[in-house]
Amino acid sequence: MRKILSKFAGGAAAMLAAALIAEPALAQEAGKKAAETMSAAEIKYIFNTFSFLVCGFLVMWMAAGFAMLEAGLVRTKNVAMQCTKNVALYAIAGIMFWAVGYNLMYDGVDGGFIGSFLPKVIPDPAKDPGDYSAASDWFFQMVFCATTASIVSGTVAERIKIWPFLIFTIALTAFIYPIAGSWKWGAGWLASGAEHSWIKDVAGAEFQDFAGSTLVHSVGGWAALVGAIFVGARTGKYMSNGMVHPIPGSSMPLATLGTFILWLGWFGFNGGSQLALGSMADASSISRIFANTNLAAAGGVVAALVLNQLIYNKVDVTMVLNGALAGLVAITAEPLTPSPLWSIIIGAVGGGIVIFVVPLLDRLKIDDVVGAIPVHLCAGIWGTMAVPITNGDASFLAQAIGVGAYAAFTLTASIILWAVLKLTIGLRPTLEEEAMGLDKTEVGVEAYPEFGIGSQKF
Repeated sequence: MRKILSKFAGGAAAMLAAALIAEPALAQEAGKKAAETMSAAEIKYIFNTFSFLVCGFLVMWMAAGFAMLEAGLVRTKNVAMQCTKNVALYAIAGIMFWAVGYNLMYDGVDGGFIGSFLPKVIPDPAKDPGDYSAASDWFFQMVFCATTASIVSGTVAERIKIWPFLIFTIALTAFIYPIAGSWKWGAGWLASGAEHSWIKDVAGAEFQDFAGSTLVHSVGGWAALVGAIFVGARTGKYMSNGMVHPIPGSSMPLATLGTFILWLGWFGFNGGSQLALGSMADASSISRIFANTNLAAAGGVVAALVLNQLIYNKVDVTMVLNGALAGLVAITAEPLTPSPLWSIIIGAVGGGIVIFVVPLLDRLKIDDVVGAIPVHLCAGIWGTMAVPITNGDASFLAQAIGVGAYAAFTLTASIILWAVLKLTIGLRPTLEEEAMGLDKTEVGVEAYPEFGIGSQKF
């Protein structure tokens, strides 16, 4: 009996092994036949759509990065407020970019300044022409819109009420960012082409901004700068004798985590802006963009480290973190054409900008809690103006025209909106509310309740 069972078990094992060996081969053969039945257009459609979706959720993950960075750089009494703002602004951006922003940015711009005021219609695949899914494109563009609002959130932290900020977010994501984006990415007046070549006729080249050093980061930076001026500095930040009172953040580990999340998400931000993965050339370009993006961030970190030590005889972790982000912002305008060495240099200059602009803002008594103005605005301008160094199709005049146009439009729109909000519903909480913390007065839930007054009763 044992011999019979042994033979039966041996035969079953052999059959199982044969099946396991044959199954991958059969699956591979089936996959090969399926691929052969698909047309080249279908394969291109699938890979381009895949790129938009994967890179889109990487950029969406940056929302978590901004939330953690801001949570770490504000005081414990304001952490829940920053988390609430970041979740809310992402949701608002998603709805407003569908209802107004997308078509305003892309539909019927035709060399002009603005598109149409219609909700985005997302067709099903059977009615979806082109090289990629319309829904994947909308999603990818929407997360860029949300990023712009995140920039403002950190700058005005700890002394703005929640509803004025959210109202500003509605206007920024529905109108300001989409109109600005339409000028270049929506084939508006800053783009070149047979039907609209004004910028090329004047400057000899079109305005270049591959992934948004200006369109996303500087637009958010200009809006943040105006907001910081209108809302004013945190109470106690600037002393009457001219001294600056440092206000440390609540958690450097959280801020560091946020920076790494942003660094990771930036690969989707820049890589996805290739807008295609349907060919070997596109795959090669995205790979190069990933490498250059990483090198620029590394250059920003090293520059911040060295300059901190040379100037202040110590290394400030917040400066180092912002050095990485500034390097990422700087390379965003052109992450494809630079050599690896140039990518490091461009990122290093961005990191150096942070070291010098932060104390300048303090001298001007402009309170930027997270350093978004030097990182996103100033490094964004640098990255945009650096494009002609490595891209022969760009010109410094075209870049300067673009930077100036975006500055003028965003400053004007932001000044009007922040002024209206200040004169109507007001921007700041009372001194007592600010002292208590916005977690208690605006959100109603404290991030760290055990640190509050009376928490040690039991």
